[in-house]
Amino acid sequence: MKTSADQAETPGAARLPVHEQVYRQLRDMILFGELAPGQAVTIQGLTEVLDAGMTPVREALRRLTAEGALDFRGNRRIAVPELDAEALEELTVARRALEPELARRATARIDAAGITRLREIDAALDAAIARGDVGGYLTGNHHFHATLNGFAGAAILTGLVDGLWLRFGPSLRVVCGRFGTEGLPDRHKELIAALEAGAPEAAARAMDEDVLQGMEQIAEGLGPRAVPPACG
Repeated sequence: MKTSADQAETPGAARLPVHEQVYRQLRDMILFGELAPGQAVTIQGLTEVLDAGMTPVREALRRLTAEGALDFRGNRRIAVPELDAEALEELTVARRALEPELARRATARIDAAGITRLREIDAALDAAIARGDVGGYLTGNHHFHATLNGFAGAAILTGLVDGLWLRFGPSLRVVCGRFGTEGLPDRHKELIAALEAGAPEAAARAMDEDVLQGMEQIAEGLGPRAVPPACG
């Protein structure tokens, strides 16, 4: 998968305004964990990393702070949020409410070419897992979910989900960095089978299980303070 930074080098993306290119580059740095939870960022530092001017960097920071991907901590300090148990519980609830619904809607709209595309992405994801490629897993897993969500034809729901991924992406990178790719949850094949069968409820269940397993792994990987309290 091409990240936004990669896309900025293509002819179509090169026509984007500079501020949009910088925003997408910084967004990908957060989404795929190049910026770690708790890591502070500065305008000056990012101008060097992104090879961009102060104005587009400042605008990108403003947008990403408004989206919850960055925290403003006073005294002009901005940092990547660190997730605690309460935040993870909320993210899990939100993802389980939205992503199965997107899978349900995608079932009615996806075609054979779309299913083939998802299989190709999942095969590349499996290969990344097998070779222990954390970066390849993170980008491939996001690419699978984003591609599926695109078939749902629900821009509002998809936009909400995109914001949620920005909030847990850095922590997912931490967990994968600590434990590698072995044993990572993946219900994608069940999901693809449900899509191919035209079974929306089965697709929604597979997505729900995929989300729940993934979020539980993040909670366990981050330690006791990040594990949500038991229900009931």
